[in-house]
Amino acid sequence: MRMYDIIQKKRDGGVLSEAEIQWVIDGYVRGEIPDYQMAALNMAIYFRGMNLEETTALTFAVRDSGECLDFSDINGLRVDKHSTGGVGDKTSLVVTPIVASLGVKVAKMSGRGLGHTGGTIDKLEAIPGFRTDLPIDEFKKIVNKIGIAIVGQSAELAPADKLLYALRDVTATVDSLPLIVSSIMGKKLAADDDCIVLDVKTGSGSFMKTPEKSRELASWMVEIGKRAGKRMRALITDMGRPLGFAIGNTVEVVEAIETLQGKGPKDLTELCIALSAHILNLAEKGEYAECERMAKEAIENGSALQKFAEMVSAQGGDGEWILHPEKFPKATYSYTVCAKESGYIVGVDTESYGVASLILGAGRNTKEDVIDPTAGIYLKAKTGDYVNAGDPIAELYSEKQTGFAQAEERLLAATRISATAPKAEPLILDIVE
Repeated sequence: MRMYDIIQKKRDGGVLSEAEIQWVIDGYVRGEIPDYQMAALNMAIYFRGMNLEETTALTFAVRDSGECLDFSDINGLRVDKHSTGGVGDKTSLVVTPIVASLGVKVAKMSGRGLGHTGGTIDKLEAIPGFRTDLPIDEFKKIVNKIGIAIVGQSAELAPADKLLYALRDVTATVDSLPLIVSSIMGKKLAADDDCIVLDVKTGSGSFMKTPEKSRELASWMVEIGKRAGKRMRALITDMGRPLGFAIGNTVEVVEAIETLQGKGPKDLTELCIALSAHILNLAEKGEYAECERMAKEAIENGSALQKFAEMVSAQGGDGEWILHPEKFPKATYSYTVCAKESGYIVGVDTESYGVASLILGAGRNTKEDVIDPTAGIYLKAKTGDYVNAGDPIAELYSEKQTGFAQAEERLLAATRISATAPKAEPLILDIVE
């Protein structure tokens, strides 16, 4: 086989065979296929797409590109939750300690930020001392002991995805359905979890901009997961607005803690309770209504917050920071963005909000960029709120002042204001079994 022929075949709309897909992934992981050819194939896939069989083959090739984990020595049912990426989406920091506090084991491997979206590992690394690179034996020991651990993807686990993930991030090929499916499910299937609940975003801040595309993505991931023998469920949720008020790393960790304290934003709390309940239901902890009650109770009685602090301590951080979030450092500089006119905020371009956060230093433009953990945005007004001209709509944070003007311009251009109040839209749009 020749990579040139495979690129050309996909460029011209051909269907790649399982053998061709396996050959490409094997060769790329071994370093025999250069980045520029893999980038060309990614772009061809972006424009031409892949059918379900191709995508399944790509997913399994990514899964099998390294070791597949064996969690059989972890006592109890193992669950995972994954989001397709959004702005202000810190749900993993809230949901996983909730379900772990209720007796379900969370052995979770998470990713870094991709494009305009934040990553769970980047957020956790904003906690001083927190280790995301645990050896697998230590990782499993912690899960067995306290019921939860979250680490970054190891070099041995689905190495093809790690290479493709970084390449997609800098070549404008992030929002491709087969590449998203194979990335998410390749990692998830390489980890030995029993139940997987997916939070599939839709709207301006997601990779899938319409509910129809998001349902297609959810259906493919659920189907591929079931083909691999997993219990699967997906929620279609709105990302036409940022989730919560905080966008960044440290600011999102603090907001997640506030949510576990019962003081979080209404939308973030609603989604975290729903995701937790669906995970517990899939893990056969009870009917959905009972699981929802259990999740709410775990916040109210403080057990979920305590579980988060336990995890942080077990992974090298200081659990006292979770119980006392005022300890987290704040950015050296801040800047207030004010509304230019009066009216209701009727909608926002959520992706631009994410890009504004990236400009401030909360994300990466290249693979080599270093994240500023204190950089980010705290929203003072959201869709549906009425603002007067001159009212603050966002507070910007950074260790450098150079990005404030550009980030402000992005935010203002992305915020639509009208004299008429917008129609309230639901946060959870659909459930895919």
